[in-house]
Amino acid sequence: MGEPTTKPLVLMTGAGGNIGKRLCRALEQDYRIVGFDRKYDGDEVCEIIEADLTDDSSMALAVQKLRKEHGDRIASVIHLAAYFDFSGKDRPLYEEVNVQGSRRLLEHLADFHVEQLVYSGTMLVHRAGTPGETITEDAPIEPGWAYPQSKARAETAIRKAAGDETKLAFLHLAGLYDEETAVPTLSHQIARVYERGLKSRFYAGDPNAGQAFIHIEDMTDAIKRAVDRRGDLAPDETILVGEPHAMSYNALQHRLGNLIHGERKWYTLNMPKPFAKTAAWVETESEPLVPDALDEGEKPFIRPFMIDLSSDHYALDIAKAQTLLGWTPKHRIEDNLEGLVAKLKADPLAWFHDNGITPPVWMRSAEARGCDPEDIRKTHEGDYRARHRAGLWAPWANMGLGVWILFSPPLLGYDSLGMTISDVLSGFALLAAAFLSLSWRMNMARWACAVIGIWILFAPLVFWTESGAAYLNSTLVGMLVTAFALAVGPPPGVSPMAAQTGPTIPKGWDYSPSDWFQRLPVILLAVVGLIASRYMTAYQLGAIDAVWDPFFSGTVPGKNGTEDIITSSVSEAWPIPDAGLGALTYALEIVVGVIGSSRRWRTMPWLVALFGIMIIPLGAVSIFFIIIQPILIGTYCTICLIAAAAMLFQIPYSIDEVIATYQFLKRRHKAGQPWMKVFFTGDTDEGPDEKIVDDFERGPGAIVAEMVVGGMTYPWSLWASMALGVVLMLSPIVITWDNGMAGVNHVVGALVLTFTVTALAIAARAVRFMNALLGVVLMFAPFMTGASLWLMGFSFLMGAALIALSIPKGNVDQNYDDWNRLIV
Repeated sequence: MGEPTTKPLVLMTGAGGNIGKRLCRALEQDYRIVGFDRKYDGDEVCEIIEADLTDDSSMALAVQKLRKEHGDRIASVIHLAAYFDFSGKDRPLYEEVNVQGSRRLLEHLADFHVEQLVYSGTMLVHRAGTPGETITEDAPIEPGWAYPQSKARAETAIRKAAGDETKLAFLHLAGLYDEETAVPTLSHQIARVYERGLKSRFYAGDPNAGQAFIHIEDMTDAIKRAVDRRGDLAPDETILVGEPHAMSYNALQHRLGNLIHGERKWYTLNMPKPFAKTAAWVETESEPLVPDALDEGEKPFIRPFMIDLSSDHYALDIAKAQTLLGWTPKHRIEDNLEGLVAKLKADPLAWFHDNGITPPVWMRSAEARGCDPEDIRKTHEGDYRARHRAGLWAPWANMGLGVWILFSPPLLGYDSLGMTISDVLSGFALLAAAFLSLSWRMNMARWACAVIGIWILFAPLVFWTESGAAYLNSTLVGMLVTAFALAVGPPPGVSPMAAQTGPTIPKGWDYSPSDWFQRLPVILLAVVGLIASRYMTAYQLGAIDAVWDPFFSGTVPGKNGTEDIITSSVSEAWPIPDAGLGALTYALEIVVGVIGSSRRWRTMPWLVALFGIMIIPLGAVSIFFIIIQPILIGTYCTICLIAAAAMLFQIPYSIDEVIATYQFLKRRHKAGQPWMKVFFTGDTDEGPDEKIVDDFERGPGAIVAEMVVGGMTYPWSLWASMALGVVLMLSPIVITWDNGMAGVNHVVGALVLTFTVTALAIAARAVRFMNALLGVVLMFAPFMTGASLWLMGFSFLMGAALIALSIPKGNVDQNYDDWNRLIV
């Protein structure tokens, strides 16, 4: 038996946690405190006995030790221990810990003289009210999701297991907060406003609904009063404990926006519940599909079940607490928000960690670089707003283009009802989105403008307009709208850390592959492809009666090679003009090419990936169609060859930027950052903080030279290989298609050109070895096709030449970090 004392004994479950420690300090002057806890960190303020509520043997040992050292008389058992998560799923631990653990606790204390049990319940067990109503203890027990449901079942289990001599006090507590932390619903709301995330601007429930809170000091005071007055309380008492006023979601938004960002109002849009629930479901269900992207516990907080509860209102009638406990809260959440926000701003990383929220990527990167996240955020916001002001002409221009496209049908005499309706609706939508994008806070409006611009580009193809004026109008307006939305002013969606810190030149490189001089060749080639493709599209739509082709005749009377191919069964198999799809791709390449700075390889990885996809895979598809056209149709298309050549030469100029972005994502993932977040918002990188401005002040000769040779070299061996490719590809003009070698030479020639042009890029120089494989194909193909002796000799010589020409590497005068080992 322990040392005699006159202080009553209080047993507390969960005494090793933050609430337990605060409560121990509040009670230690008047009571002996002994805690039960499954694990503890050695920083406890009372005696702790190890006890696991889910294990009978653990509980038996704990109770035995308690009796031996403190006797069998307990003034009050304060039951804090519980399992909680915000997944919304009915986890097995809810039943094991909250329900059966409560039952097990009382069963093992059955031989003790327990005066009272105080249970820390939740107000959420009651049916929710509506704004203007207050909840009383008589409100029906109708919990809306797994956690409060388990707490309600626990109260039933306690009532069944408690002895007749033990008084029960069920304190139904409001949402807890203190100077540094808050209940998850509030802390995540604060974090969303702090980050200015998209979710901070939308709410699916009634914005006038809210939930009561309680400061931890007020909570400990209420529990202490319940213990002090245990003799005066009824045998089974339920008491609501919290601040009576429920601050609405909208009021919280405005207050947080003002405290964090100095904004008088924080505008929040109402989102339809079905849409919000679907979005939450998609985000939640994507977790297992992309585990690396959501690592380190970074799970979506808003779950589908929360949408159903988003209009629940919990304002409390605390008359019973005032009468029975003499308790009134001394704190108000309205006043304490200022302290919470001050702690957040003073040390954002610590605040996020203390509240169990995974810090955003940019904040973790700031920590890794030794930067102050709050300074980074404020500087980024200031720079963003200044650049937005400087580019305000762009949304005004888009509003003008909205008016223009709205009145284009009558002005240009559209012949298509579908095009007329599309342009009118697009004009109204663009006016609204461009007007909203005048605000620097409305990033989503800029994206909406870009989507409208892309649709304007696409509409003439969908409706097969025969009006050349309508098609030209849509091309010009669609490109301008998209460019004004995304290319002017600060690019939307870039994280503060990516914008404010990090290098311009990738680690281990000698130049930035996102430099303007690297992108201009791609843009100029895309202009060539756009003009060629639009010319063919106009013929497919019926806007012009003929197209030019000086070299190739068609297989159909009255048509040349170009007309024959773009009206063939291959082209007409598409639901829209296939040349128009190519023109749309070239148009988007031009727009995407002008977006972002020379650091976009790390500030906008998604954009580089999109750029690469439009050029490399789609370029391969373009080459494939060029290959099959003469085989299936029997002729060539001069304009198609020009467009394909423009697409083909874009590949070597763009491949180095894709490689740099891949290396960057790999480095950030290795550094512990979720690659998907980095992919969409960018990040800093290893290297000095620098903002190198693209230099157009040099002479035209120097600029053109850098454009042509940046990341590229043109060794004689590759020039010779390209010449052989052209000869092979066009050899069917001399060798009739009746000969099997004609098709082989054509296909091999096209592939030689593709691989050789790609190998002009230093970073892709190893691709030239594919020509050696094609050379082997040429040397053996005549034996498979029964070719004549002279064709065998021709194929053998061409094959041997391709093999020999693939051996020299050529000049390599650039560095690409770990990619250098692949340049052979």
